Amino acid sequence: MDDLERQLRDLSPWLHTPQTPDVTARVRARIAAPAPQRRRWRYYLAALLVALLVGLLPPGRAALAEAVAGLLRFAGVTIATSPAPLPPADAPSPLPSQRSLSLDEARREVRFPLLVPAALGTPEQVLVADPDSTGAYRVASLLYRGGTVRLDAFDGRVDAVYLKRITGPGTEWVQVNGAFAVWVAGPHELTYVDRAGVTRVETARLAASTLIWEEAGVTYRLEGDLPKAEAVGIAASVW
Repeated sequence: MDDLERQLRDLSPWLHTPQTPDVTARVRARIAAPAPQRRRWRYYLAALLVALLVGLLPPGRAALAEAVAGLLRFAGVTIATSPAPLPPADAPSPLPSQRSLSLDEARREVRFPLLVPAALGTPEQVLVADPDSTGAYRVASLLYRGGTVRLDAFDGRVDAVYLKRITGPGTEWVQVNGAFAVWVAGPHELTYVDRAGVTRVETARLAASTLIWEEAGVTYRLEGDLPKAEAVGIAASVW
């Protein structure tokens, strides 16, 4: 042991430990720098949605404060008001590159978990639409009751997918399994927004009453001639 200590002492004059670099200036500059623009869009979107939805709420607006925290949980659906919206096309075009698949095929072709409401069961038809460059589809639509009830599912966390223009029916906050959701109580214009952010006017149509909610990271919009209580019950049964 004495020999080892002596050898280490003999080596010490040859060892050089560099001084710790001073990173104070760089840290301060990083803190002072504004946040990257790409991260700010979420706050702008939240503010925009709040502004758009405030005018649609019934007089009991106290629920707004509770709902704002979860506002982006149904991102992908933008609700706007318009004094004189253009009438929907008589025969709206299908969504971009729309295909009919089986439920199992659709679950393989989309990049999000595609859940089914137990209250409705297996859909009569499944449509997928708007594939990206890899072939993964952006929207899956489950059709029931001869197509009069429609459940659209999509990952709406990145950008808008549907644009709703509300003039007549009421719009209110509701709860689905204790989570925030939006109920549109009557017919309204519905337009699809493609991946480039272009509103596709040719797909515009008059939508029935609609419930919008989020489940397992996926946005759902249940549309049909359904009373609010039944729509909420169907949404709560998603598995």
